[in-house]
Amino acid sequence: MGYRKPDLAGAWYPGGERDVRKTIEGYMAEVQIPKEPYRGIGGIVPHAGWYFSGRTAFSVFYSISKKSSPSLIWLFGMHLPPQGPDYIFIDDGYETPLGKLPLHVDAAGMLLDSFDFLKEDSKGYSQDNTIEVQLPFVKYLFPEARIVTVGVSPARRAYEIGERAVSISQELGAESCFIGSTDLTHYGPNYSFSPHGTGKDAVRWVKEENDKPIVDAFLQADWEGALHSALSRQDACCPGAAAAAIGAVRRTGIKKGVLVQYTTSYDIHPDSSFVGYAGVVY
Repeated sequence: MGYRKPDLAGAWYPGGERDVRKTIEGYMAEVQIPKEPYRGIGGIVPHAGWYFSGRTAFSVFYSISKKSSPSLIWLFGMHLPPQGPDYIFIDDGYETPLGKLPLHVDAAGMLLDSFDFLKEDSKGYSQDNTIEVQLPFVKYLFPEARIVTVGVSPARRAYEIGERAVSISQELGAESCFIGSTDLTHYGPNYSFSPHGTGKDAVRWVKEENDKPIVDAFLQADWEGALHSALSRQDACCPGAAAAAIGAVRRTGIKKGVLVQYTTSYDIHPDSSFVGYAGVVY
């Protein structure tokens, strides 16, 4: 047993405690809390390097922190194919530049008993950015929280996993929040997807046409619509994670989300290849 060490610290996000805190405090100074009503029980976050999408992801966690103080945070992520296996981390927890983030052993065990998962631990796991880049935000804003991290393929079972996460939380009496980690359209030659050429017309198409259906599905808490959009339009890389988070928030009675921020990597660094990012809170 042990704590999984960070693979991406110092590259995708700062590697030292001081620099992590400084970066987060810079984000905090710029966050605009949504004016529309929301409960702070879940969200959708992007997972690129912090330079590109950290501000958007942090805005979701920060908005949640203004409404609730979860002791258990469910993080759904991983780049997985349709109908592929699902993954769960079973070990002591994760190391972050801000300290250790422990696993909620009881909650993880109950979810493992409910579905078939491939188990990962601190010694054997698939290197994946979708979860790791969120962990310092969790540790900073919710220092006493414990987590459960799950890799979810894009299928109906994603929704069911999200629903079960809620019932487990209720059985344990744990105030929880449910986060799905996905980026949106990966456009350009780096991703072999350039149906509208390059330049500003391509950026406009991604923002106004290709990403819009899945963002709308997030805002309608429509997990089926999100999966369909991702699989037919290539507008999300981890739609199973989003579907799991939506399944959870719907189980709590939520039917709408609030868009905190939408941007693209092109806005930060104009290039022929770029990615869309949305931050949604429920």
